[in-house]
Amino acid sequence: MNRRQLEKLGVPTRCLKEAIAAVQSAATDGGLRGKDVRAQVLAVVERPAGYTADPHFAPLANALLEAEATDMMEPISYRTWGAEIDDGAHQQMRQACGLPMARGAALMPDAHIGYGLPIGGVLALEGAVVPYAVGVDIACRMKLSIFDLPPETLEAKASLYDNALERGTRFGIGVEYRRPLEHPVMDRDWTVTRITRENRDKAWRQLGTSGSGNHFVEFGVVTLDAPAPELQIAPGKYVALLSHSGSRGTGASVCSTYSAIAQSRLDARYKDFGRLAWLDLASEAGQEYWAAMNLMGEYAAANHAVIHQQVAKLLGAEPVAGVENHHNFAWLEEHGGRELVVHRKGATPAGAGVLGVIPGSMADPAFIVRGKGHPESFDSASHGAGRRMSRTQANNTYNFRAVQKDLEKRGVRVLSAGADEVPFVYKNIEEVMAAQSDLVETVARFDPRIVKMCGDNSRAED
Repeated sequence: MNRRQLEKLGVPTRCLKEAIAAVQSAATDGGLRGKDVRAQVLAVVERPAGYTADPHFAPLANALLEAEATDMMEPISYRTWGAEIDDGAHQQMRQACGLPMARGAALMPDAHIGYGLPIGGVLALEGAVVPYAVGVDIACRMKLSIFDLPPETLEAKASLYDNALERGTRFGIGVEYRRPLEHPVMDRDWTVTRITRENRDKAWRQLGTSGSGNHFVEFGVVTLDAPAPELQIAPGKYVALLSHSGSRGTGASVCSTYSAIAQSRLDARYKDFGRLAWLDLASEAGQEYWAAMNLMGEYAAANHAVIHQQVAKLLGAEPVAGVENHHNFAWLEEHGGRELVVHRKGATPAGAGVLGVIPGSMADPAFIVRGKGHPESFDSASHGAGRRMSRTQANNTYNFRAVQKDLEKRGVRVLSAGADEVPFVYKNIEEVMAAQSDLVETVARFDPRIVKMCGDNSRAED
């Protein structure tokens, strides 16, 4: 019997090794064949306690009993940073902590309700991955490029900067380039899964685009008050480009496809987990998702690289320093002596000495940060300020044109955006940063001056 046949009989992926050994032993030494083997495996799966002394199936029975005991464990606890977090996010976090393979969790100060795992949620699992705990926009990412240009040029050469943002990328749901842009990521093996193979051409056409929702490109001023060896530039003020986008439509297809597979395989007792459905990393589907997720990570990084190359070319400048990081991803990491799958859904990696970017809003600062490696946060920090208002409520509350005029008086020029992304819908970034001072330290500050987002007010892609 092969792995797929054993899984259909109800053998958990984590017990397949024992099952295969038991079947081989029963066939070689016990003379069991065909239907008799199937019937025996099924009997062990249904009542493992009755086979703990069986000469062939005892190891499988004990593995099944151990798996059952693990599945009946009480939900784990989690630590929260920050106070302005809605009850819905806490409810989602508590449910995630009830997953049978959950080994650790944390909630960042920008947390708010999401799909499955809340945005700002960190979840460490053993041997399993949850597609919706990674997110729809796999490997959504921040990238900041610093230019050796005086900040005064942002006003003196405003049309040059505006043109660079307007022509350097494209915004909108499903937006593409007619002539795909070049990057080595498209030479990677896109046949790792059916979904990536079928979406390769679309991904190529979307390379260098920014999508919708809270994705943006913006110019601003980086202030570096003290030397930062990692950046290798002198303290001072610099023009910088900051972007936020991810893996576009292909990442969404990967998430929806493999989450549906995970949900279809949930045992009846776990159906309430819904979008928290998981894939065992040792399973075929788990391996496929992991390969696709990592490819989407490379693609998202390439997407930002192309955007920054395009904008820099139009600007006529080359970056002298930069920082970038994912925030919708899962990593295999060691914590507490165990290898765990650490999901950071809207959370920034913040291991000791690791640099990252945490943005505020179109009118509020972003920060270049250095991680402190806090064990209870699983080396994580917030990925931004975090929403305090839904998109629907924002669109019903604010007039974008009025906000746009007010921001221009404050020195921030917004080329395009929607009422669902005005500064008032976000938490106070200064308060968020204060709440996670034990997670990260500030290296430099970025103040936005020219902002471009999608203006269709439609929906988020992350």
